[in-house]
Amino acid sequence: MADFKRWKEQRLSRADGSRKGSVDELIAGIVQLLNDHDSFCTTSSCSGRVVVLEQPPLPAPAEPTTGFEIQKRNCTWLMVTHQICTVEDVLTALQKATDDAIFKFEPFVLHVQCQELQDAQLLHTVAIEAGFRNSGITVGRKGKIMMAVRSTHCLEVPLSQKGKLMVNEEYVDFVVQVANQKMEENMRRINRFYSSLQFALENRDYISSLPVKEREQSSTEQNNTVDSHRSRRKSKGSQENRECTSARKNKGLESEDDTESNL
Repeated sequence: MADFKRWKEQRLSRADGSRKGSVDELIAGIVQLLNDHDSFCTTSSCSGRVVVLEQPPLPAPAEPTTGFEIQKRNCTWLMVTHQICTVEDVLTALQKATDDAIFKFEPFVLHVQCQELQDAQLLHTVAIEAGFRNSGITVGRKGKIMMAVRSTHCLEVPLSQKGKLMVNEEYVDFVVQVANQKMEENMRRINRFYSSLQFALENRDYISSLPVKEREQSSTEQNNTVDSHRSRRKSKGSQENRECTSARKNKGLESEDDTESNL
């Protein structure tokens, strides 16, 4: 616990090392909420962005590589926004391209170091329920626990080659509309994540402050509520299955009757 606290203080005292140099406004509340809590420390984040970037063709490597390091190092950002964009902005950015240009939408991403595994599990549950279904937990060899909030609704489209636009403006307008729709959905998921995270942390802090007997009772009540909900859902599913089976049988008998009548 002392090691995590010391590491967190050192981490938060350093300057922001991102390209932008600050936390995106849309997720500043989430980052602050987590860093104000003793069990969490954010390490990197992005609220989601639309990007037009330029990269030279990759040379044939002498040895097999992923190519990611080369692409990351040599790419040039022609346009980036964390808001809804316009087709005029994208076309203006493409006019600057002299190499291959790519249009991308990248959704919200957040990396958080957690003090305990149960802290990471709480964040994971909140993230999944908010729609970030590619989220996951990793545990390092030295016990470092990282929680990543991610989703899969990305978009990546090549638009120009060696500075020449390979599609018409109508298609550029189409991909911009698709990216904007994804951005709007991304914002809705961020809002759900923030609200659910506030609720989860407030309830956990409240339960932790209770005496041991009341804490156990509260935990038991929560488990009973969950079990009751699962039981009702299972019972409802079984009833629906029985109804579907009965309907299929009746339908089969009706089909047989129709066949006999036709014969």
